[in-house]
Amino acid sequence: MKGIMKRGNLRQLTIAQIVAAILFLLLIIISGFLIGNDKLAIHLDMKNTAPSIAHPFGTDWLGRDMLVRTLKGLTISLGVGLLAAILSSLIALAFSLIASWNKRMDAFITWLIDLFLSVPHLVLLILISFAVGGGFKGVVIGLSLTHWPSLTRLLRGEMLQIKSAEYVGISRQLGKSRWWIARHHLIAHLLPQLFVGMVLLFPHAILHEAAITFLGFGLSTEQPAIGIVLSESMRYLSTGMWWLAFFPGLSLLIMVGIFDILGKNMRKLIDPFHGQKG
Repeated sequence: MKGIMKRGNLRQLTIAQIVAAILFLLLIIISGFLIGNDKLAIHLDMKNTAPSIAHPFGTDWLGRDMLVRTLKGLTISLGVGLLAAILSSLIALAFSLIASWNKRMDAFITWLIDLFLSVPHLVLLILISFAVGGGFKGVVIGLSLTHWPSLTRLLRGEMLQIKSAEYVGISRQLGKSRWWIARHHLIAHLLPQLFVGMVLLFPHAILHEAAITFLGFGLSTEQPAIGIVLSESMRYLSTGMWWLAFFPGLSLLIMVGIFDILGKNMRKLIDPFHGQKG
């Protein structure tokens, strides 16, 4: 009885953490969309102001409110991470389905995964982003083409288990096509893992977007992305304006941590093994 109550309490706690994480992320998104260009305007009479009640994150060298810039930057990073995670997940699903066709394709996909994982991640991301012209398009394409291998390896392992299932063999004996089996058996079984994997890709995509933007290979300097904000603040840190990098960097880490918590809790909720383990 105590074990059942404990599992019930853990499940309720997991759901509560998921709801809290989603609400917090929605708050960031809504706040970012509500911020207009007028709130990002320059106010030279308020430049270099330390954190205060009026400006909790302080102001920069042009008098722009750092709280507003941080929220806008988080929204931009969130959009880039969302698009890149979705595209990476679709690539992972496609490659895992291709790997299930026959042993040759499986060997090819396995070799491709090992090839991408053997190259330093950030270097490959910068090369792809630079090759396609940089900017928003370059960052999204670079992130999409470099974040699929780990998820593909996971989905491929799941696919191999499903292929040996009895109901899949019965479908083959009944003359069902590969596409029918993939649509009704394989994809349907992989959707929970795919969704959780996509959520767990978010933190990696957001951090890597901020990293290459900080290095000057990412988003345009006209956009108040977190990487741009951190890059611009570096030249002012020596003058004692610590808040320019501290609050945006801390906000980015908090958002990444929330995505990580969200993904892990969703995996606990969806995966029966983790559910029993909890």
